[in-house]
Amino acid sequence: MRDAIGAFNLITGIKGARVRRAAAAVFTTGAVLTAAALTAAPAQAVTTPTITAKGGFVMNNGTGKSLFTKAADTKLSTGSTTKIMTAKVVLSQSNLNLDSKVTIQKAYSDYVVANNASQAHLIVGDKVTVRQLLYGLMLPSGCDAAYALADKYGSGSTRAARVKSFIGKMNTTARSLGLTNTHFDSFDGIGNGDNYSTPRDLTKLASNAMKNSTFRSVVDTKSTKQKVTTQSGGYRYYNWANTNPLLGTYSGAIGVKTGSGPEAKYCLVFAATRSGKTIIGTVLASTSVDNRTADAKKLLNYGFAV
Repeated sequence: MRDAIGAFNLITGIKGARVRRAAAAVFTTGAVLTAAALTAAPAQAVTTPTITAKGGFVMNNGTGKSLFTKAADTKLSTGSTTKIMTAKVVLSQSNLNLDSKVTIQKAYSDYVVANNASQAHLIVGDKVTVRQLLYGLMLPSGCDAAYALADKYGSGSTRAARVKSFIGKMNTTARSLGLTNTHFDSFDGIGNGDNYSTPRDLTKLASNAMKNSTFRSVVDTKSTKQKVTTQSGGYRYYNWANTNPLLGTYSGAIGVKTGSGPEAKYCLVFAATRSGKTIIGTVLASTSVDNRTADAKKLLNYGFAV
């Protein structure tokens, strides 16, 4: 009888063990499935934007990682985004005195009139500081301010020689920064057929320029009122508004520079910072002012999302 009871208990025990093992297997499988379900859920996909501009490039300014490219290394006319390099060359001068005064020459105003160029409306005889000229250069995109800076910081006994020298410095700086697809033949973007860059190169240039605190301060300024000394010893004010439409309309926008022209179409080098992350990029040859802005906002949104 004991043998029969023992046999029954043995069979029951075996069955119980099988049940326990099966239950454990089911539990383990369930846990694996649950974990898989949790980890396999795909993140919301970020759609790569489409832009009207012929060329575009965006990168994480902190890491240098490329986030978006469209004809990023195609040489295109740059318009007044050229003035980023104008400012960079000025701010790279040794022993730079930003409070040094420049007397505005008739040649500067004649130049903008002859070329129907964007201007800071500098008045002949006024004494304007280098710092003020940088605001006049980057906010209203003053070609007269660009001329004044090139004349001051170029070398030579004639104005033509000084301008040529300054443009030479722009190209030397481009080479030193590794901008292999960039060349300047003007100090302001009104080129003579040999003034070009690429979305990638311009973004790299802007990223470098933004390391300078004066440059950052200027391009992040929406508008400014500057007091200057007149030829007669009095004073007047210049009021300049930034042509960059992102300032004040796009959260975190901090610069950088617009550009336009018959060949360049509509260009914008842009940057914005959110939660400690800075996205910087360029669109070249967009189809209109509005599309240029829309392109830049799309690329910024994408840059912050990826």
